[in-house]
Amino acid sequence: MKPLTFIICCFCMLINYSCNKTSGASITTATGSIPDMYKKFNSTVQISVVGNYVILKTNGLPDHKSPYFNTSDSRYEAYNGTNTHFMQNPNKIIEQSLTFKVPISPMESSNKQTTPLGPIGIALNGVPIYNQYAGPATPLTNEINSFDQYNGHPQQSGQYHYHVEPLYLTSIKGKTSLIGVLLDGFPVYGPSENGNTITDNDLDSYHGHFSVTADYPNGIYHYHITAEAPYINGNGFNGTPGSVTQ
Repeated sequence: MKPLTFIICCFCMLINYSCNKTSGASITTATGSIPDMYKKFNSTVQISVVGNYVILKTNGLPDHKSPYFNTSDSRYEAYNGTNTHFMQNPNKIIEQSLTFKVPISPMESSNKQTTPLGPIGIALNGVPIYNQYAGPATPLTNEINSFDQYNGHPQQSGQYHYHVEPLYLTSIKGKTSLIGVLLDGFPVYGPSENGNTITDNDLDSYHGHFSVTADYPNGIYHYHITAEAPYINGNGFNGTPGSVTQ
């Protein structure tokens, strides 16, 4: 290879590396371009684009401490939250292997699907998001007392998850910030917007609405966390959900 050709090739490779490097998640683009919001995911979440889908792979471990880690684990922290009725469940956090496949360009569906039990989305730190039920049509009334100081807990197989506001994320990123994405590709934001605390009355039956966000200056349909049920999602997905394998 001639010296000039070699220099040009190296320069092109350097530019390509600089343009694709992010401080957050590791993103590999196979086709198309990825929305900027995915750059806000933790580096522990592996993200790629395949066709019309964003693929997110995670071990499901929280990036904060919890009483649900073994006491010998450096990530263990005894419960120090505000719930005087806290009662720790017998499960322990176990590393998972989860792959979320979500539409890269979400669109409202004419045939809305209800959210299933288990993962319905993924938070920025790679922790699964669950719906408002402890079991089939069973509200979280009693299960809430098993949430740790960051509002998460593990189920029987050790999969740690959030049903409600992930307090660690909203404390470090802010109440108006992006929290994650549901399986239909629509983003989830915190409990505040434009200086106001969002309530269920501000949202549709799927627990979302259309407005401008920091990540979408032209506006997008998105979900919000609220203090009351259904907390993150209502009667189902607004868009067509992708899939999750575990």
